[in-house]
Amino acid sequence: MTMKYLIIFSIFLSLICSNISLCSSKSEEDEDLNFLEQQEHNAAGGSGNPYGHPRDYENYDDLVDDELSAYADEDCGYTAPEVDETHVVVLKESNFSEFIQKNRFVMVEFYAPWCGHCQALAPEYAAAAAELKDEAVALAKVDATEEAELSQKFDVQGFPTLYFFVDGLHKPYPGQRTKDAIVSWLKKKIGPGLHNIMTIEEAERILADEDKLVVGYLESLVGSESDELAAASKLEDDVSFYQTTNPEVAKLFNIGPNAKLPSLVIIKKEAEKLNRFEGQFTKSAIAEFVFENKLPLVTNFTRESAPLVFENPIKKQLILFATSSDSEKFYSIFLEAAKAFKGKLVCVYVKLDLEDVGKPVSEYFGVSEESPSVLAYTGNDDSRKFLLDGELTIDNIKSFGEKFLADSLKPFYKSDPIPESNDGDVKIVVGNNFDEIVLDESKDVLLEIYAPWCGHCQALEPIYEKLGKYLRGIDSLVIAKMDGTTNEHPRAKSDGYPTLLFFPAGNKSFDPITVETDRTVVAFYKFLKKHASIPFKLQKPASSEKRSTSETTVSSNDVKDEL
Repeated sequence: MTMKYLIIFSIFLSLICSNISLCSSKSEEDEDLNFLEQQEHNAAGGSGNPYGHPRDYENYDDLVDDELSAYADEDCGYTAPEVDETHVVVLKESNFSEFIQKNRFVMVEFYAPWCGHCQALAPEYAAAAAELKDEAVALAKVDATEEAELSQKFDVQGFPTLYFFVDGLHKPYPGQRTKDAIVSWLKKKIGPGLHNIMTIEEAERILADEDKLVVGYLESLVGSESDELAAASKLEDDVSFYQTTNPEVAKLFNIGPNAKLPSLVIIKKEAEKLNRFEGQFTKSAIAEFVFENKLPLVTNFTRESAPLVFENPIKKQLILFATSSDSEKFYSIFLEAAKAFKGKLVCVYVKLDLEDVGKPVSEYFGVSEESPSVLAYTGNDDSRKFLLDGELTIDNIKSFGEKFLADSLKPFYKSDPIPESNDGDVKIVVGNNFDEIVLDESKDVLLEIYAPWCGHCQALEPIYEKLGKYLRGIDSLVIAKMDGTTNEHPRAKSDGYPTLLFFPAGNKSFDPITVETDRTVVAFYKFLKKHASIPFKLQKPASSEKRSTSETTVSSNDVKDEL
């Protein structure tokens, strides 16, 4: 029995000692961190509306969809006009499948009533439906906000989304959101892709109405050559294909009477008006020729022309930024250089002084609005960009484009000017001093990537400044911040604002650690103590020790909650 009591007493004594040790340790930690907690909750309150400014844009087609839209802001005073949608079928979950099964050809718009782009499309879509009312195709719409499951089933990720259904199978509509573009595209899909022209009157009407067309001058309207041309027409959605055997008609399309048959041209209402086909008269060769030549040499960038850029299968772009006055000199130079990149690059002209286009697009890419420049862009999947450093001449632009295609250029990153003075508790990082500050192997660096308009960033600012103040005496540790809207660096990846990244000393070649902790001074301090490569000790400021008990005492419950 005595042995039993001894064992119980030993266990009891051990538990008491353990508890005393834990309390002692906790008390010591409280003493170290009490001053960090002072006014913590006040500092965390912050200010500002997290939705007070448009988000930063990952892609510049997002920018066009949101920032450049004349209709996207619900408070902008825009009122959608009355639209006669008599010929647009309303589909819901209850009738969708049955309607698609009964109709071989159906175009379906998934829309949201509040979406400005959907409001802008509505009259165009309704007009297209009216014009096609007697054709073997139906135009329908689905309110995606009401039919969420149906929208999810078809992977609708933005508005409007247009799908074309053929025998129940669907594909995205890749064309422009205008009545004429929709009608032309659908007529081609539901009917023959190749049309005959036999009279001068027909030819003159087509030349007046069509923006771009392909004309074949053949010996016969039937046979292998006509079949190859018809097959090629099915591969190109946005170009009309015609054939003729009439030499007078062919002459109107710039095919001379002595031309070798079969002959083929593509005609456009652009600076480059005519291209002649010189390859083998096969479906694949014709399709390749049309693909390389159907677009304008240079696309003038507007909200209306944006789909020609964003939805082009060629993703790499060469972009000229210039004002209207500068374009008189540089547009013709850029146009001439663009001839070398047909079928390889999409060449784009952004007019810097065009309202609602020049400023946001130039800011997105980080180019100057004051002088003309040429930039190469790999597209949204890769999002690397390169700036031509030198005079804008035909030879320089061509050389720059060739190096871009060969992937032998150094990427360009946006940067604010390097601060003349950077002595604050929180260091200012820009694109051009990122390596010097953040990638310094001798320092542990905590970096906040923020946006000036972000309410969450504004709420974090006093806490972050307080952290920098308390840690300013630790030489091995840097607290820093970078405006992510005007600065870039390949090592500064941000999924949103604010993003907090930690770069440990001696490990800068590895990906930084994403800081996922409470946004309090104490939580940040604990994170740094745990992850810093160089150990440090925080000294309590002498001023905090002189404060009265009423100013510095933190209740045990508050300490427990905070720590």
